[in-house]
Amino acid sequence: MRHLGLIAMFAAITCALGLTPMILLPVLGITISLQTLGMLLAGGIIGSKRGALAMCVVILLVAINMPVLTGGQGGFHKLIGPTAGFIWSWPLGAFLVGKLIEKWWKKLTYLKALVACSLGSVSIYLLGHTWFVYLIGIPWRTALWSWTLYLPGDIIKSLVAAFLIITIKKAYPLITVRLS
Repeated sequence: MRHLGLIAMFAAITCALGLTPMILLPVLGITISLQTLGMLLAGGIIGSKRGALAMCVVILLVAINMPVLTGGQGGFHKLIGPTAGFIWSWPLGAFLVGKLIEKWWKKLTYLKALVACSLGSVSIYLLGHTWFVYLIGIPWRTALWSWTLYLPGDIIKSLVAAFLIITIKKAYPLITVRLS
């Protein structure tokens, strides 16, 4: 039951981060979202499997038309539209961050948490930009440089997430790893 509560809590945190106003960049219709911070925190605080499941709950809420995405958006069309690849990559990103945090758990430092969060942030570019290029039909060159628009925000989100992961690990660790 505790696992379900943690999954629901981090899905709710990610949805709450969607209450922020939409920041639309004047290039390619790209929006900035704080919800990737929720993804990083889910993986880093409750672990790879539970973090990925929390992101799957968010995707399910989007699919049933709940307005949980940035700017109060939702609906199945968001899961097949131009930015769908980014949304679908959230479970993968949370899983990756969680796996790295779990691997480094015994000797977790801020720097290791930052590396995990940074890799989790970058991982969503792979699926997100691939889908974006496929659906919109823009040249790969344009898509490849467009990720740099996300970079400053993702660096800040990774710095914040790493700090929170380390702080919560010390105060109330929610990840347990088997001693081998």
